[in-house]
Amino acid sequence: MSIFGNLMLALTAAAHGPLWHDSLHWRGQGASVQVQPGGGFLLRAAHGKRTIPAPRYAAQTASPLFDGLYAMAQDDLRQDSVDAIRDGAYDHNQPIPCHCFATGEKWPYVWTRDLSFSIDLGLWRYDAARSRNGLLFKLSDTRVPGEPKGPFAMQDTGSGGSWPVSTDRVAWFLGARHLLDDAAFAGDTWQALANTLAQDREYAFDARMGLYRGETSFLDWREQTYPAWTQNDVVPIAQSFSLSTNVLHYQALLLAARLAGERHDARAADYQAQADALKAAINAHFWRDDRGMYMSYIGGDGAPYDTYDLLGIAFAIDSGVADGDRARQALANYPVWPAGSPVVWPERADQPIYHNRAIWPFVSAYALRAARKLDDPAHIAFEIASIMRGAALAGSNMENYELTTEATHVDDGKLSGPVVDSPRQLWSVAGYLAMVGEGVFGLESDGRIEPKLPVALVPMLFGDKDTISLQLPGGRITLQRPQKLAGNLLVADRVERHGDDSVVWLKAVKVAELPLRGKVPPFAPPAPAAPEVTRDGANWQVHAAAPGVLYLNGRRVGTIAGTLAVPAAEALQCFSVTQTGADHLESLQSPSRCEGPFASVDGHWPRTWIAPAAGRYQVALRYRNDHGPINTGITAAVKQLVIRCEGSPVQTVPMVMPHSIGEQLSTTAQFSANAGAHCRFALERGFNMSYLAHNAHYTGGAGGSGGPLNDADVGALRIVPLPAAGSAP
Repeated sequence: MSIFGNLMLALTAAAHGPLWHDSLHWRGQGASVQVQPGGGFLLRAAHGKRTIPAPRYAAQTASPLFDGLYAMAQDDLRQDSVDAIRDGAYDHNQPIPCHCFATGEKWPYVWTRDLSFSIDLGLWRYDAARSRNGLLFKLSDTRVPGEPKGPFAMQDTGSGGSWPVSTDRVAWFLGARHLLDDAAFAGDTWQALANTLAQDREYAFDARMGLYRGETSFLDWREQTYPAWTQNDVVPIAQSFSLSTNVLHYQALLLAARLAGERHDARAADYQAQADALKAAINAHFWRDDRGMYMSYIGGDGAPYDTYDLLGIAFAIDSGVADGDRARQALANYPVWPAGSPVVWPERADQPIYHNRAIWPFVSAYALRAARKLDDPAHIAFEIASIMRGAALAGSNMENYELTTEATHVDDGKLSGPVVDSPRQLWSVAGYLAMVGEGVFGLESDGRIEPKLPVALVPMLFGDKDTISLQLPGGRITLQRPQKLAGNLLVADRVERHGDDSVVWLKAVKVAELPLRGKVPPFAPPAPAAPEVTRDGANWQVHAAAPGVLYLNGRRVGTIAGTLAVPAAEALQCFSVTQTGADHLESLQSPSRCEGPFASVDGHWPRTWIAPAAGRYQVALRYRNDHGPINTGITAAVKQLVIRCEGSPVQTVPMVMPHSIGEQLSTTAQFSANAGAHCRFALERGFNMSYLAHNAHYTGGAGGSGGPLNDADVGALRIVPLPAAGSAP
């Protein structure tokens, strides 16, 4: 059967709810659950049998399958609850004491984003002590004299040598916000939040765009989601802006405003103003009206990328960044497959299955949270079914599944995958628990109980029963079925509290359902090669090898087929192209070809240069950083370029030099100068993750146990005038 053979039929069935009592069947596979004496369960699936012990917190519904899978998630969590962790890149793979959660069977360590998202999805309810311990493990002071004292949230090893190529460490505060009832932990959180936000503001914030730079959160295998040409050059990723990371910063700023207000700290108003401005900037730059969705990322010059990711969109909806109609459009326009929602769209035809062509249960749990916020029965039922089915068929809460089959492995030659797929992946476990506690029983993080249960799920969950119940840490929730089901969504009519237990009397209401978007092109065309650019008198002759769209300095010029003449300017002109495929999908951007009157400034620091005209200029450094591989490490070189031009205030801009293969250009920055002004450039020390004391345990590369390292071989300073503001592309 083709991907789309019976797509709409499958989606319609999913939207109207599974009829699963003690078994389910899917694409020739099946899974069944039997209740065992003593309250345990026996799961039978294609992988074999799994005996599930009686859970500490029981679900009591009409579906042994539902009840048993909730027990299985708790058993997975029990196995992830450890007293020591280990990783080959830390302490030479020796055990590190930590009464915390490991990330999964194949990942026996703690990573900032994995743990933080897991806690945010509800693990704080099940073991607050382990949650706090794990988060504290990911805080660190500095170990370099003269640097600001911490604690700081840690960015783990990553693309180009970690932060600030990747900047989603602020996810730490998404988890921490649920655990502030402990005074000591709350104090640590406040200090880490203030320090981390200040540092990100200094090194990752772009005041011109009003956005934070850095890689997409979680989607950090760059070839899977970024253009293939970034495989050996992550500077464009460091220069770019991603939706998910900016929404995480928005949420961190809101938390900072709240905590500052509680402490009568004068920064409260500033944090709130920064949050409000960031929300406006996200909506201004990421929304793509022709798609009715927020783009996953945009280029450093603002260039639009016709690519989308479910986590970023779910974050935007749940956080309130996406308001009203935009929130509903974004969820309705994001495509789904019969098995579930892909984490990215469109997919990459030349990449193996991992983030590409995949369902990740924790992302589905965030999509479920977004659907609940929008009171959307179709998407609520769809994500619940996807999360349940994947766990049942695999016999564990797996890291990910192939998109069309929801299998843990699909043979597709060199594209086979998922490439890695760990059982009892922590955020998948957390996502399952969230699906039960939030998605079905309606328990909110603040203790409110607001069920939003699709009527389509009533046959599976209630059967002939009048009530279903869920035992959770801190109490029991009982849902009372209404006599009439004249509607499509069950919500609370009234809630009765009896000590720690709550009884919710449900009523049926009729709400507008967002359609599940089915038949869409799965793949975008590949990114083309950079255009050829030659000078012809007053014009540039720009040649593209295939028909597509031409961009100049990040702005769309128009279609191009063959060669197009573009007026030359005595300023920076960077040309890139895309190809157009089915449904007018654009490819990712090609590499840029940049032209302009470049000046090269060499010699000892400080270096001097005379501005030929008044205006704004772009500056970059030629450099080489061979302190680690492109895909990992903690030694991205980060410097501060201090610019003193006559007649202008001192201008200080961060320069990031990620791990490189040979010599290349750093990230760029902008400064202004008057005509004829003598400008003096000094390169001063910045900050990178090797400066954190915790990374003395890092034995997987430079900058760790051998001492901090924040350096690169720096060559010429490249300066080029920028076009006047508002000039045509």
